[in-house]
Parts: sequence; structure tokens; C-alpha cells
Amino acid sequence: QVQLVESGGGLVQPGGSLRLSCAASGGTFSRYLMGWFRQAPGKEREFVAWISLSGIATRYADSAKGRFTISRDNAKNTVYLQMNSLKPEDSAVYYCAARDGGVSSVDYTDYNYWGQGTQVTVSS
Repeated sequence: QVQLVESGGGLVQPGGSLRLSCAASGGTFSRYLMGWFRQAPGKEREFVAWISLSGIATRYADSAKGRFTISRDNAKNTVYLQMNSLKPEDSAVYYCAARDGGVSSVDYTDYNYWGQGTQVTVSS
């Protein structure tokens, strides 16, 4: 079983950047498809991005394309989400998730393990 701990959230002005990190422990990190999701108050949890086991393949939500970049370092058991050109509508709790076996999915119900989340607030 893998444990996930996110960090890097905070308050940032519109147009600014943040880099989220998610450190994994307790499992074989390279076995897991890794994803980032977010949830704003009163809204459903939504897909942001996923990255394949090797890091070669990625997929982004339309809202994230061109602004966010997901990456992973299997040697460090860590996945990252670089967020640029942030907008107020990006404000949410961001969650890191892992899916055993690596089959790609944008559905949060397909992910087996979750972090506790990190708050991102974009406001002037």
C-alpha cells in the first residue's frame, strides 16, 4: 500500500506559478499511474493530469493544457505539478492519486490511493 503526501500549495496572485509535489512511500512507485485532481468548494473532484509509469505519456484536462506540466521522478518517488499562468478558477484543494497497474484513467474513482490534499488559492 502506498502513502501519498502533497506539498507546495499556497496563496498566489493571478498569473503566478506554483509547483506541487507529491511524495510516495510504502510501495513500488514505478508501478503506479500517477494523477492530479482538484476539488473546489461545492464542486465535484475533477481530473487535472496523469502521467504514465515511465513518465513518457501524459494527459491533461482542457483547463490545464498549456499551463500545467506533470512530471515524475521515479528515483525520488515523487510526482510534480508545475502550474503557470494561474487563474482564480484554479483555486481548489489539489490531490495526488495513484492507480495500481498503470492503466490510464481520468476518472477519480479508478484511483486506489490518495493524498490528503493541498490548498491552492489564486487571488489578488
